[in-house]
Amino acid sequence: MNTISFDIDADGIATLTIDVPDQSMNVIGPDFLADLDASITRIASEDAIKGAVIASGKDSGFMAGMDLKYFGSMLVSADGGRPAPAEIFGKVFVLNQLFRRLETCGKPVACAIEGTCVGGGFELALACHRRIVGDSAKTQLGLPEILIGLFPGGGGSQRLPRIMGVQASLMYMLQGKLFRPAEAAMLKVVDEVVPQGSAVEAARAWVKANPKAATQPWDVKGYKVPGGAGGFNPGFVQTMAGALPMTLKQTQRNMHAPIALLSAVYEGITLPFDRAIRVESKYFAKVAADPQAGNMIRSLFVNKNAAERGARRPKGEPKAPTTKLAMLGAGMMGAGIATVAAQAGMDVLLFDRDLAYAEKGKAHVEAVLSKRLGRGMTPEKLAATLARVTPTTDYAALAGCDFVIEAVFEDVAIKAEVTKQVEAVLGPDVIFGSNTSTLPITKLAKAWSKPENFIGVHFFSPVEKMPLVEIILGKETGPAAIAKALDFVSQIKKTPIVVHDSRGFYTSRSFGTYVQEGVELVAEGINPALIENAGKQLGMPVGPLAVGDEVSIELGHKIMMAAKKELGDAYVPQRSDAVMTQMVELDRLGRKNGKGWYDYPEGGKKALWPGLGELFPRADDQPDVEAVKERLLYRQLIECARCFEEGVLETPEDGDIGAIFGWGFAPYTGGPFSHMDTVGIAHVVDVLDRLAAAHGDRFAPTAQLRAMAASGGLFYRPTPSAKAA
Repeated sequence: MNTISFDIDADGIATLTIDVPDQSMNVIGPDFLADLDASITRIASEDAIKGAVIASGKDSGFMAGMDLKYFGSMLVSADGGRPAPAEIFGKVFVLNQLFRRLETCGKPVACAIEGTCVGGGFELALACHRRIVGDSAKTQLGLPEILIGLFPGGGGSQRLPRIMGVQASLMYMLQGKLFRPAEAAMLKVVDEVVPQGSAVEAARAWVKANPKAATQPWDVKGYKVPGGAGGFNPGFVQTMAGALPMTLKQTQRNMHAPIALLSAVYEGITLPFDRAIRVESKYFAKVAADPQAGNMIRSLFVNKNAAERGARRPKGEPKAPTTKLAMLGAGMMGAGIATVAAQAGMDVLLFDRDLAYAEKGKAHVEAVLSKRLGRGMTPEKLAATLARVTPTTDYAALAGCDFVIEAVFEDVAIKAEVTKQVEAVLGPDVIFGSNTSTLPITKLAKAWSKPENFIGVHFFSPVEKMPLVEIILGKETGPAAIAKALDFVSQIKKTPIVVHDSRGFYTSRSFGTYVQEGVELVAEGINPALIENAGKQLGMPVGPLAVGDEVSIELGHKIMMAAKKELGDAYVPQRSDAVMTQMVELDRLGRKNGKGWYDYPEGGKKALWPGLGELFPRADDQPDVEAVKERLLYRQLIECARCFEEGVLETPEDGDIGAIFGWGFAPYTGGPFSHMDTVGIAHVVDVLDRLAAAHGDRFAPTAQLRAMAASGGLFYRPTPSAKAA
């Protein structure tokens, strides 16, 4: 067998050690399924075998879910097309049948879990008669499939409710929430937590002591679901009656997997188990057949993991980890970067023009980390991390730093002065990264005598929570700088994208159109509440006006004024420009001063400013919500397409990852480029033409989009004629 070693000890206990070759983590693929099938046959048929223990041979953990390349092959018919749900059912039900054979093999089977055990790996564990976990702060267990557009399809939606009750299990499955060992034991999801490294030994001892424990609770006559189930159980009825509207509200009716999960649980929980898993596979196949799951898997898992593993890192460049970081600027952004860098084990020189500011930045590091005490952070770890951060106002103190990140005031002259002062200490061979959200990197690089060593490193606020870092290449940025920046992002465990220089780069430029279109709608007299609700129904985290307040109306106004000055006659004014100017003149700057599109009363709940109706009188003819959603969506799509045509983006992968993780673009779409491919480029062009005719050239399709529409090209499967002439 290629993936499982099968050993029998003197007591007749078989140990199945999973070690899938050429994989950093065990995953479920065709070879594993064949080997598990053969192993189950041996366990059931050989009298000498009294029971079995399933364990992992990898240090990385027990097992993850299905190999997504293998899963992707299930979604392709023999003719290359997309199969119907019935065909997919036949493929995915194999896993359910296999796990069912395991738990009904007639011999006790214990699962020895050390490290990560999620997705299909956790479903394998649930099919065992005993689950024993080695205690470690790094160990996580659970069913996170919902986060990539799927739901548990290997019996998890049926076993977990039968173990911990319907209500509790739905809370975990609908959120993709993971268990730590102690929590899993408390909820009876695992049977025993033992010292790390002793799970296999404990599992063997249990099998030896329990030769007859070969039946799952749900296969015992008289079994009842914890907490009850069925149409005559008030608790179950109340749970399901509340779960549906809550899920619809949370997902804004955009995601298919959560509803399918609820259906599978509702229908399957009172059925005999063999019928219940068929119900699960039926709904799983329906979800898998929809493009939504494929788009989400590609962007949120496959491409994200590839980016984090260095997909855009220049080939041949030696590893360049950062050991000592010069962090210039100790404001919220600089202090946030210092926090994640120190957590990653780097020494950080936190520089500011005033020692009080630098000390305040270090206090921010302490405040953030202190909140994590008891959640993986210990007092000793906190003290050690803080000791790595040194506040300073002295440029000379930066000597010995091997990477620089600048996050000072967004002004070219100020940044240039700081850049030159640092070069005088460190020399031009050190890589210099500028954390700017809008200023052109090529222009900023002129202050560094070796522009090939200058690069943009754009973080998102709050740095400690936001997962994306946008790496921006100036015209002369070299491969060593790219490698250094990507290695730094890898050290702090964030997700990078690589883009080329442009005003606003990719994320700020494209995200800004969502806010801008919201303001355009206000200028037209559209009800602000309608605008905000349309944004949320579209799948964005918040409405465009709310997010405009968060980033600050004043900042948006400054960026607009800077663009006017920079572009001169080439600048194309919008109605939203005058609206933002009016708001700034009224000192309505956003959340930062407690008044913007919303009012922010102390101790109260924010609410849309009533004065908007007087300042921007309501139009008599109000559009429906679908029309507003369309404008908010397509204004973003066309800007993303422009970035691709202009070469700001090199790959649709970076575009989709950057949109979802940078500004919260509707995750259920898989990102703007996945969405355009899914609805069809010809359809996208038709909608943009209609919107451009009604609302202006900001919606005008690019030449590249028109060429793709004519040729049938897609962003993820381009045709030779897809490039614009």
